[in-house]
Amino acid sequence: MSPIDRFIAEFDTALRSVVGGANAQRPTPGSGSASNQALDSAQRQHAAGLMRVNHVGEVCAQALYQSQKLLARDPQIQKMLEHSGLEEMDHLAWCEIRLQELDSHTSYLNPFWYAGSFAIGLLAGLAGDKWSLGFVAETEKQVENHLESHLEKLPEEDFRSRAIVDQMRIDEIEHGQSALHAGGKVLPESIQKVMQAMSKFMTTTAYKI
Repeated sequence: MSPIDRFIAEFDTALRSVVGGANAQRPTPGSGSASNQALDSAQRQHAAGLMRVNHVGEVCAQALYQSQKLLARDPQIQKMLEHSGLEEMDHLAWCEIRLQELDSHTSYLNPFWYAGSFAIGLLAGLAGDKWSLGFVAETEKQVENHLESHLEKLPEEDFRSRAIVDQMRIDEIEHGQSALHAGGKVLPESIQKVMQAMSKFMTTTAYKI
């Protein structure tokens, strides 16, 4: 693509991440399951809170992959980030669809989450490809842990949300492993703890807002 076409494509990705309207290349997992019939009001509200957290995680993922891709030195790493970003866009669309089915909404703070993550991604990219990939790997590991905890917290009757979260978990494991195999460095423990604290703030806030 020409530079202007690429800019338009990246801007469209950013806009869909923040405003909504993401398009998935793969079918939504659990599409054959009942939507909400087995869930009472409290269960729907709880499931919506968890899926909103997952949606915010995907908004952040889009920002991170976009910013790190801009600064990647190695064309192969750019392609890897591009591929992972497309799968993350599937996640974004799946979560958005499920939130609509649960009669809920995405986070009102999505512009804030996106901007903050984009800035963090730029910092990681400036540190070089190996550290940038290490950041991807650690991010995906923490996301994987969150998704596993959500599988335990989601109502057992919510087969649709559980199917989405499980497929997301499988994809995140693959993305993290790909980053490490491409040469990503393990981040210092101090940085890991900072990332965990930031993630805790995000998940707590996004569940409600």
